[in-house]
Amino acid sequence: MVTRVASPVRHPDPGFWAGKRVLLTGQTGFKGAWAARMLATLGARVTGFARAVQPGPSAWASLRVSDGLSREMTGDLCDTASLRDVVQGQDIVLHLAAQAIVSEGLRDPAGTWASNLTGTLNLLQALRGTPVQAAVIVTSDKVYANPANGAVRPFVEGDPLGGDDPYSASKAGCEIAVASHRASFADLPPLATARAGNVIGGGDFGRDRLIPDLVRAMQAGQPLMLRNPAATRPFQHVLDVVAAYLILAEDLAAGTAPPAVNFGPAGAELSVSALLDLWQEASPDMPKRQLSDQPPMPEKPRLALNSQLAETQLGWRARLDAGQAIQQTASWYAAWAKGHDMRDASDASLHDYLAGPIA
Repeated sequence: MVTRVASPVRHPDPGFWAGKRVLLTGQTGFKGAWAARMLATLGARVTGFARAVQPGPSAWASLRVSDGLSREMTGDLCDTASLRDVVQGQDIVLHLAAQAIVSEGLRDPAGTWASNLTGTLNLLQALRGTPVQAAVIVTSDKVYANPANGAVRPFVEGDPLGGDDPYSASKAGCEIAVASHRASFADLPPLATARAGNVIGGGDFGRDRLIPDLVRAMQAGQPLMLRNPAATRPFQHVLDVVAAYLILAEDLAAGTAPPAVNFGPAGAELSVSALLDLWQEASPDMPKRQLSDQPPMPEKPRLALNSQLAETQLGWRARLDAGQAIQQTASWYAAWAKGHDMRDASDASLHDYLAGPIA
């Protein structure tokens, strides 16, 4: 039997990011907040562009994201004049802004399409004729069409795109829009799409997401209502995913990146029940689980990503396995619930991650 030797794990390059002018859309969101902090740690000069933060707890507030930004603009991706203004003078663009909740897409399909597809199209147009070196457009692991025969293997980048719900379909539409612009307009910077999803970590307070719903149930002393405990997803930690976006941007600027890349977890996908079992090992305050009696959303029973392209061409692979990702996430929320300074705690975990071993 041949034992495979894992390749070294690549880190974002501080030498690349130091002093870089970076436009980050969606810094008020969960992943966007962590991306802003990682970029600031690496020495980038970050401009944040997003809608106003909604009331309530958020990663943006907990991580005190604004303190690390060179400039922060409240704006809408449908405001083309503001987009053109903010893109000027940037070196790298990381586009994370989106309506990212599947259930919200069912409640407001038109708003979801406007935010995700129209907003992305507006940004692509704003990028034309600029000196931007690279633009990473974040989509989702949900951009793939389910096979008609129901068999699902881990998706690879060349698989057909699709989407049964408005969120998934709008993100698949973004993929098509990026590919179309890349083929049609020579005055665009290098573009690539990043496909990751089911990201967990401290600071996510989104509606109808597993970990935020779990935290809210714990705080309220109520059962955790589950839609589909047997559903499997490629759960992965936010630090691994944000690092992947930055590494993709580095290679895109160098002209060596693929046009679309999957970023999946270190191990196999997990069922919802298995993830909650890991949480129960990490936290003593696990609430009871209860199957929801609400009509289920149209969701894929299994979703898995093949990340071989990211490993072979970018040198990236996830560093935190499922147990580590859950442990770090549970610890973050436990500290947050006790009123700890989550900016300091989050920066400490971020520094540990960036300074970690490369093999």
